[in-house]
Amino acid sequence: QVQLVESGGGLVQAGGSLRLSCAASGRTFSSLAMGWFRQAPGKEREFVAAINWSGGSLSYADSVKGRFTIPRDNAKNTVYLQTNSLKPEDAAVYYCAADRTWRRSVVATTLREYAYWGQGTQVTVSS
Repeated sequence: QVQLVESGGGLVQAGGSLRLSCAASGRTFSSLAMGWFRQAPGKEREFVAAINWSGGSLSYADSVKGRFTIPRDNAKNTVYLQTNSLKPEDAAVYYCAADRTWRRSVVATTLREYAYWGQGTQVTVSS
């Protein structure tokens, strides 16, 4: 079982930055891919970024490429989402998630590939 707790959300002006954190419990963290998803009001939850278990493979949604990064620190059981050059359309509740498959060979980018979810952290971007 993996429990995830996000933090770091808040209100930021357009063009600003936030670093979201996701702290995981459990000894399997370093063997699981981690992802960030977001959900805006009235919209479906969508993929944002993911990193595989070793940190050697990354994937980003086209809408955030070049602006967001997803580093992980396996020693701290934590994955981050560094968000830069934020836009009003980035406003959403951001969720981190842990893969359901141990040491998956490719990065998981769809919701069904993730078994564990955090409670979410709100990001608001003012124009």
